[in-house]
Amino acid sequence: METLETERLVLRQFRESDLDAYVAMTGDPDVMRYLGSGPMNRSEAWRNMAMILGHWRLRGFGFWAVEEKQTGEMLGRVGCWRPEGWPGLEVGWALRRVYWGKGYATEAASASLEFAFATLQERHVISMIHGDNLASKRVARRLGMRLEGRTEIFDIPVEVYGIRRAGATIAGTPALRS
Repeated sequence: METLETERLVLRQFRESDLDAYVAMTGDPDVMRYLGSGPMNRSEAWRNMAMILGHWRLRGFGFWAVEEKQTGEMLGRVGCWRPEGWPGLEVGWALRRVYWGKGYATEAASASLEFAFATLQERHVISMIHGDNLASKRVARRLGMRLEGRTEIFDIPVEVYGIRRAGATIAGTPALRS
């Protein structure tokens, strides 16, 4: 599994020691409001972490645990996601509420987007966002994504934001355009 670093973050594989922080995140109704499944109990959160690790095993990519470099705290999950039946490769993000509004989602999602284009060689990446999730829409727009349409995932209506990779690269980093 690939590990990524940004200025303030490490995107790494989930560890069993992340469970308490992950339970805090997935059990928070405010965090889970737009994520479909709603709040999770401890055993559901553990199974969800296991599913994320299984996605890595089956697809070779997935969500990373996001760790703050300065403190070593696990902040949430961010990464590339394409379970069976998904309409495309998605960059998704979810952070513990205490870390909202600090630019971490944009920082980690930007690294994930670069990974999708440079390493996975994706030409088009999406993010599916609940229509009422204004904060995630702002993150998508900061990434250069634009609204491309609407669909339903698990009977939940979502807006599909997307971005295409431009053909040229600059200093080894894909040039992005929406």
